[in-house]
Amino acid sequence: MTMFTLKRALLTAARIKQCRFFSASQNNWNNRKGLVLGVYEKEGETDSFDLTTAARSLDDAVSGKLSELLKISGPALKKGKNRIFYGLHEDFPCVAVVGLGKNNAGVCGSENWDTGKENIRAALSAGCRLLQDLEVSHVEVEACGDAQAAAEGAVLGLFQYDLLKTKKKTKVTTQLHGSDDVAGWEKGILYGEGQNLARLLMEGPANLITPTAFADTIEEKLAPYSERVTVHKRYVQSWIVEQQMGAFLSVSKGSEEPPVFLELHYNGSPDKTQAPLLLVGKGITFDSGGISLKPPSGMDAMRADMGGAATVCAALVTAVALKLPINIIGLAPLCENMPSGKASKPGDVVTAKNGKTIQVDNTDAEGRLVLADALCYAHTFSPRAIVNAATLTGAMDVALGSAATGVFSNSDWLWERLHQASVVTGDRVWRMPLFQHYTRQVTDSQLADLNNVGSSRSGGACTAAAFLREFVTAPHWAHLDIAGVMGNKDEVPYLRKGMSGRPTRTLVEFAARLAQEA
Repeated sequence: MTMFTLKRALLTAARIKQCRFFSASQNNWNNRKGLVLGVYEKEGETDSFDLTTAARSLDDAVSGKLSELLKISGPALKKGKNRIFYGLHEDFPCVAVVGLGKNNAGVCGSENWDTGKENIRAALSAGCRLLQDLEVSHVEVEACGDAQAAAEGAVLGLFQYDLLKTKKKTKVTTQLHGSDDVAGWEKGILYGEGQNLARLLMEGPANLITPTAFADTIEEKLAPYSERVTVHKRYVQSWIVEQQMGAFLSVSKGSEEPPVFLELHYNGSPDKTQAPLLLVGKGITFDSGGISLKPPSGMDAMRADMGGAATVCAALVTAVALKLPINIIGLAPLCENMPSGKASKPGDVVTAKNGKTIQVDNTDAEGRLVLADALCYAHTFSPRAIVNAATLTGAMDVALGSAATGVFSNSDWLWERLHQASVVTGDRVWRMPLFQHYTRQVTDSQLADLNNVGSSRSGGACTAAAFLREFVTAPHWAHLDIAGVMGNKDEVPYLRKGMSGRPTRTLVEFAARLAQEA
């Protein structure tokens, strides 16, 4: 008998045992309970593995059956691979075992992230999804040495936007298994839920997620924390006019949907005089391009052109839930960019809040217009730092793709903190240039102080950032162009296909680290 035939016979016998055990524990299966465990690749050996602490504990409880099944079920579990075993333990009718890669993986300088954390997120996400596909409704997840990363992987992996479908994915509750790090697990749950909130808003169709509906959703999420959070929803155009936000108004007037300027104040610091962190997000709930109409192919994705507002507001909601000891103000200018008889026309000149005039040569470069007024308004709060996020340019997608968010900053201090946060979350950022070379291209305008598009098609993301810089006087400002990371196909393994909600967790981690410096 060959080794292959022997393994096959042993595996068949093991499956027969499992089926008998499965039949005896039918009541447990009816409760739809599962378990996700991890295994590491063994150093220097191609066909072996090391069990995690929780996996070893279960293996001992079942007299080594887990190890036996792993050995005879095929090649050793590499990173990203998995197995499902049935009837292995009376408390868990099905157990998913996932490959975590090398046990000693840590921060990788060339990749700019913590490889170990990323491996955990990806592996446990895959394990949870396997059990969800089996209609398991309750899953216990082991920490694999990092409870926060494990929770993030589970929560992010299970999310799918199916609110408008009659047939929905099984709703799965998750629980930490075999670890004392409950605090890390709960923190990871909040981080994951924060990103999922941004995904929920970005994925929703534009006829449902209007500026008003967006603002109402965020207010509802913050309602339980009303003692520490103030929400201002400016619904009337008269307030925008009063604030002299001519750039924002010029974008909004083409739509029948009224604009909303959402303003959120979170007072989390014991020091009420502490200068706030300002988070500003572009909130175009649908971008047709206006008179400079976009081509129809892919225009449906422009329901997520409010991704900057979604990630900023979701980050603030998460910071509040975490009770971070920091003051944060979130600003989201919300409107649609639509063509109509009232819409701005190419060549129009508008005046921003700081008095600068702007020649609008392309109405599809509207994000920088709404952000210009929001950034001016942000300065009225004497901020500690200003961070804005926006799905601003297709050029950023061309430059970096979905690998990282492009960051333009006038502050090394601010950039370093954003970068450090992104290494931890795995949702990377990459610094881009703010040269005067690009500024000259947006100040070269025939009719006004600025042109909303550069004089050259090259470096579009850079000229957009240079435009925004004209509305910033604060010494610590960063512009995050998130156009390239707006959606996910299969680039991030722990996210399903769809809108990504990136980089919500990086913004939360940045705020958490900044709170510790206060």
